[in-house]
Amino acid sequence: MSFLLISGSFYAQAQNQVIPLWNKIPDEIKAPDYKEKEDIKNGKLQSTSQVSVPTLSIFIPKETKPNQSAVIICPGGGYTHLAFDKEGTKAAEWFNSLGIPAFVLKYRLPNDLIMKNKNVGPLQDAQEAIRYVRQNAAKWNIDPKKIGIMGFSAGGHLASTASTHYDDKVYESAYKVSARPDFSLLIYPVISMEEQTTHKGSQVNLLGNNPSQDLINSYSNEKKVTAQTPPAFLIHATDDRAVIPENSINYYLALKKNGVPAELHLYEKGGHGFGLGTIDTSKFWTKQLEDWLKANQLN
Repeated sequence: MSFLLISGSFYAQAQNQVIPLWNKIPDEIKAPDYKEKEDIKNGKLQSTSQVSVPTLSIFIPKETKPNQSAVIICPGGGYTHLAFDKEGTKAAEWFNSLGIPAFVLKYRLPNDLIMKNKNVGPLQDAQEAIRYVRQNAAKWNIDPKKIGIMGFSAGGHLASTASTHYDDKVYESAYKVSARPDFSLLIYPVISMEEQTTHKGSQVNLLGNNPSQDLINSYSNEKKVTAQTPPAFLIHATDDRAVIPENSINYYLALKKNGVPAELHLYEKGGHGFGLGTIDTSKFWTKQLEDWLKANQLN
């Protein structure tokens, strides 16, 4: 079951097809009164909360090169809502302007009412999205070895979880392909669940009010980096008080220690949630990302 949406506000070359991610959502608890709350302006989904049915919005440029890379995008929102336009649609349109296919993941937000284990619900969605794109790569001229994941804020926690927990068997997939992303783009990400570093709202929403130290350790992704963790491009603002830059710094240092290629940009100013860049020194980070993609033969 899929349907096609065309919006005049998209780049001319972008078609946005929205498909359900699952035929059968794993570990689902049926909650008829639990309804998604969408904020739509001018026909565009701005943000959404109480997501229980995950989808993938597919943005394919009119012209793609053979063996192109692709990016799955996880919007942020503290694991309580998704900043779908600012940290999803707009990023996908930007990738399309470079000729890169992009897929915005509307992932389930952790809640005991709709899932048996809320810790793994978002990870199940991220793994399945990567597998879906890899399984269907030929359809869009995508190289199955150049599929990356991008995440903003709490979506950055999900993207870094997908990058460090890709071998965790958290559901039965119909696809036989790997769930490992080939690279990750982490934009002012939540990385750690440790008290002194984490974003408290994201920690509580994902792990609950009194998580065990084992659970905190498991989802503190700076502790889960190995030599097999995918290369990463990270950005953060020094004056980010919502998600402190130590999240990105510690992940970068773990990558460096394990010999994984990584690039970190720390800006003097920018605060939190600046999306594709608005003001201050963080304004032009997309140019640095474009350069990084070219340097790594990903565009």
